[in-house]
Amino acid sequence: MWKRANLSRFVLALLLTVGGFATGIVGFMTIEGYGLLDALYMTMITISTVGFGELHPLSTAGRLFVSVYIFFNLLVIAYLVSVLTTYIFDGELRTIFKMFKTDQEIRGYQDHVIVCGFGRNGSKAYHELRANGATVVVVEQSQELVRDASEHGEAIPVVLGDATTDETLLAAGIRRARALITALPKDADNVFVALTARELNPNLKIIARASLKTSESKLLRAGADSVVMPDEIGGSHMANLVMRPEVIRFLEMMNGLGPNKLRLEELSYREIRREWQGLSIRELDIRSRTGATVIGLKQYTGEFLVSPSADTRPTHGDVLLVLGTEEQINALVDLFRV
Repeated sequence: MWKRANLSRFVLALLLTVGGFATGIVGFMTIEGYGLLDALYMTMITISTVGFGELHPLSTAGRLFVSVYIFFNLLVIAYLVSVLTTYIFDGELRTIFKMFKTDQEIRGYQDHVIVCGFGRNGSKAYHELRANGATVVVVEQSQELVRDASEHGEAIPVVLGDATTDETLLAAGIRRARALITALPKDADNVFVALTARELNPNLKIIARASLKTSESKLLRAGADSVVMPDEIGGSHMANLVMRPEVIRFLEMMNGLGPNKLRLEELSYREIRREWQGLSIRELDIRSRTGATVIGLKQYTGEFLVSPSADTRPTHGDVLLVLGTEEQINALVDLFRV
């Protein structure tokens, strides 16, 4: 996809060109009584101004028609050339091919994450997802916003358009996606995105941004699974930096901030290699084998256990929450995960 204004100009130029051909053929057939092929020939030599002679001398009405027709086509050709020049020299042609290639790539995505809005929150979510190996598609109306980000890093798979429309979400592969994050500036737009996305994919996990507390219930009713309020979180974060600064610094380490980065990873029972299944946390001995630490267990019932007992045996539907450095988590994944 490309800018809507440039697309409109390109379509208008094509329509005027096709209309000019049709007008010439119909005019020569009607005024001079030419057959279809003769009328097409006269139209071509008139538009191209090659100077070939007429098939037979034109009537007075025919000469008047050709005079007006030549002037009209000169204007159309000049407009068409200006549009094509813009595409070639302003990089629009390259943008078209690039967007076409991106659209083809997105068609092959499965279990990806869609991020609607590439502002402060959306771009942060995108980079965090990519850092964790997720496949991500961005939906954004501002081509310049995404282009600026792409120039300073990897190419971003993007669908340019209105995230509240079915057409745009379908182009982003909404029916094949596993999750959607809507971080648009207006709460009303996020409500509409959540509603549309839930209708298009009932199994989709939807995370929505909200500015107002009153929007939270609307987003949940619209189909969002979770609602995040960045302003509220930011205020609480600043207050905790005063009251509990070391706790906040530890949480920042878990979020990948600071020199000593930590990573919190999920290890579900179904992902554990068969030889490790059925063992207790003590028998898994994750701490000694990888250096990572089990800090929690989400049971299949939905209940969370903090610092679960070493004698606890994870079962089907359970998820272990493990904390460690990047190297320790990689060792965990290599040793335990299928």
